[in-house]
Amino acid sequence: MSILICGSLAFDTITTFPGRFAEQILPDQVHILNVSFLVPTLRREFGGCAGNIAYSLAQLGGEPLIMATLGNDGQSYVERIRSWGASTEYVRVIEDSYTAQAMIITDIDNNQITAFHPGAMQQAHVTAVPRRKDIELAIIAPDGRDAMIQHAQQLADARIPFVFDPGQGLPMFSGEELKDFIAKATWVAVNDYEARMLCERTGLTLESLSKSHLKGVIVTLGADGCDVWEQGGRTHVPGVKAEAVVDPTGCGDAFRAGVLFGLSRRSSLHDSCSVGNELGAVKIQSRGGQNHRVSLKAQPRTML
Repeated sequence: MSILICGSLAFDTITTFPGRFAEQILPDQVHILNVSFLVPTLRREFGGCAGNIAYSLAQLGGEPLIMATLGNDGQSYVERIRSWGASTEYVRVIEDSYTAQAMIITDIDNNQITAFHPGAMQQAHVTAVPRRKDIELAIIAPDGRDAMIQHAQQLADARIPFVFDPGQGLPMFSGEELKDFIAKATWVAVNDYEARMLCERTGLTLESLSKSHLKGVIVTLGADGCDVWEQGGRTHVPGVKAEAVVDPTGCGDAFRAGVLFGLSRRSSLHDSCSVGNELGAVKIQSRGGQNHRVSLKAQPRTML
């Protein structure tokens, strides 16, 4: 069965600042902020939430079905997706746009500053959720604003359970719009910062959200793992220590791929998050969001 992944495909330009952002930014001068970071290294990677999630899911043996847009410079990405054995049936090329671009600076504490040009992603709403019986599960990851709204409605109409994962797109939506997403979703996944913003904008608590129709709320905590909220109760799922910390780019996407893989195998939300934590620890050992390898022997032990 297929897992529909609605989100961005992007090219990531990744650089490293060999210092700490906190030492370069004066808190009492942020209203006149003017800083420059010397970044000796630079590389270009395939990225975007949908691409990263699909890559890790394919590595696990899942069946990702990407629904996203590329620009006129995106043919290499189409070929890459096909090299995984994944379908590009719902990957649309927008000829008068560039593919979305992320410019990422990472400091020595793995803090990141990102600038993002949406490009073709702004047209992601032109593709509708397909009416296919083999789609059992989906995720709404960061994408164009209209696309996220329309795809959530289309998934709800099709009665396809989905994870609402607003990510860095969360600030685009008002409290009422976020409540509407939540009303249609089956699960919600956010990091700890996004969780605070979500609660602030909606006026709801994580406890109250988890007491609703939702089957669970996931709050990721980086290396510390994640908290899982179900029916008003919180369970902590411990993180997995990585053998090496190389690059955090795409770790959240790898985590989500693990969660989707577990849910598609009818595992509990707790066990699915354990898979996500293990996959995140695998990903952080490689640069970029799509260069790690998950062999059959190294598959998350929860799934063996």
